[in-house]
Formats: sequence, C-alpha cells, structure tokens
Amino acid sequence: MRSDVFLADCPAHTTLNLVADTWAVVVVFGLGRGPLRYTELRGRIGGISNKMLTQTLRKLEHGKLVERRTLPTAPAGVEYRLTPLGQSLLGPVSVLAQWAEEHADELADSDGG
Repeated sequence: MRSDVFLADCPAHTTLNLVADTWAVVVVFGLGRGPLRYTELRGRIGGISNKMLTQTLRKLEHGKLVERRTLPTAPAGVEYRLTPLGQSLLGPVSVLAQWAEEHADELADSDGG
C-alpha cells in the first residue's frame, strides 16, 4: 500500500509536519557537525528565540531525531546531538540548504506577489 502525503492521517504527512518547518531544518543542519550545548546551538542559529529553540528541540526529541544528554560537569550541562535517524535527514536537508543558497538572490528579488 502506498502512502498519500496529502491525507492528514498518512504517516508521511505526519513526518513532513515534524521536519518541514524552517527551524527544524536549521536545527538539524546546525547539529550536523556534532553535538552542541544549547547556547552553542543558539549562537550558531541567527534569529531564533530561546522559546522557539526550546520548542523545536523538544519537538525533534519527541520525533526521535535529536537526543538530549546531560553532561557530567559542574554545574550540570546539557548537549544535543542528532540520533542516527536525525543523521539520515542530513542528506536531504543539505540539498535543501544548497538549493536555498544558490537561489537566495532570485528569491530575495521577488516581491512576494
């Protein structure tokens, strides 16, 4: 049986809802080089608020794309890393990022209407 991404209850539709928003893509791409602490990740991602980063990380954790690990440091620290499933998303996300970079000028020139 083939999935129909246009149906609300389709598993592929649910998956796209998880990963197809701007911040989810940027966070996955940001964690692509390895684990980062929250403040390091926030510093790497321009324009994201603390609230939005926290919500995005929680959503990606719930979706099993990111894992949160408590570090044995004093004071206790936390780092985030991609799970193997999250790493499998790096290929498509990298292609999307490359496309965005290649077409940024064209998209910036459009007036949205």
